[in-house]
Amino acid sequence: MKKKWVILLISSILLATVIGCIVKFLKKDNRPKVVVVLQDLDTQYWNIVKAGAEKGFQEFDIDGKVVAPGFKSEKDVQEYVLKNVLKEQPDALIVSPFQSPAVMSALKKFAQHKIPVLLVDTDIPLEHKTAYIGTNNFELGKKAGELLASGLQPGDEVALIGGSLNGPVSIERIKGATSSLEDAGIKIVAKQVNLPNEALPARKAMTTILQNHPDVKGVFATSDILALSAVKVIKEQGYKMPVIGADGIIKMNELIKDGTLPGTVAQNPYDMGYISVETARKVLEGEQFRKSVDTGVDLITKDNVKQKLDFLKELLE
Repeated sequence: MKKKWVILLISSILLATVIGCIVKFLKKDNRPKVVVVLQDLDTQYWNIVKAGAEKGFQEFDIDGKVVAPGFKSEKDVQEYVLKNVLKEQPDALIVSPFQSPAVMSALKKFAQHKIPVLLVDTDIPLEHKTAYIGTNNFELGKKAGELLASGLQPGDEVALIGGSLNGPVSIERIKGATSSLEDAGIKIVAKQVNLPNEALPARKAMTTILQNHPDVKGVFATSDILALSAVKVIKEQGYKMPVIGADGIIKMNELIKDGTLPGTVAQNPYDMGYISVETARKVLEGEQFRKSVDTGVDLITKDNVKQKLDFLKELLE
């Protein structure tokens, strides 16, 4: 009897284990599959977006992954990434798209396959997009211009530096900054708005600006990569002036903490990633969702920079 009892107990344990594995397997298979395609994963900004998306996968029980082109800022490569993702037939696609005919064509095919397409960070005129989650770029530029003007006097000269990679994003930020700077009586004496989002071209542009306009008192750049490059040139040339970026990455915050810069404005890339996944879940479950989600713009100064730095460092460690 004892032997039979032991055998029965072992059998019960094995059966429970098998059932548990089957339930776990079925649960995994039944989870919605969401793929996030970003512009790159070489820069800190996009890795913050990734962290937000992965937190969303975890909290909303989603079978998700984040991918990006293997080469930074390659429009054509993103097209191939999207084609490969389509073969996987995900339940939803979240993408930060380059604006190119090839990428637009690839995204239209998702709509043809009845796969919801949610845009994150970068909005483009895609006819069948499901939602946009990201920054109001005109408002970001406007706030950046207001912050820059707050430390200057009417009649002071400033320069604007913008990237060409994501044309609409940069254009809207420049428009917003121009609006608030002109309202404050600040003179915009130089605009370099067709730069790759890379350090060397930005350094060259800033060097030229200082040569041609030695009385410049401040700079707004449409990304932190451009802003940090401008800061280096300004320091090398013996100047000291405010430089406002847009992304709030760690290096920009450190320059505020040590007093090199008085402040900056910052997008919320972590929120973009998280909310885009949350919105995808709502779409797939038939819940109400907002078709446009403004993830806001933060003002970073000496007063709150430590909190921002602690959050980012914990996030990326």
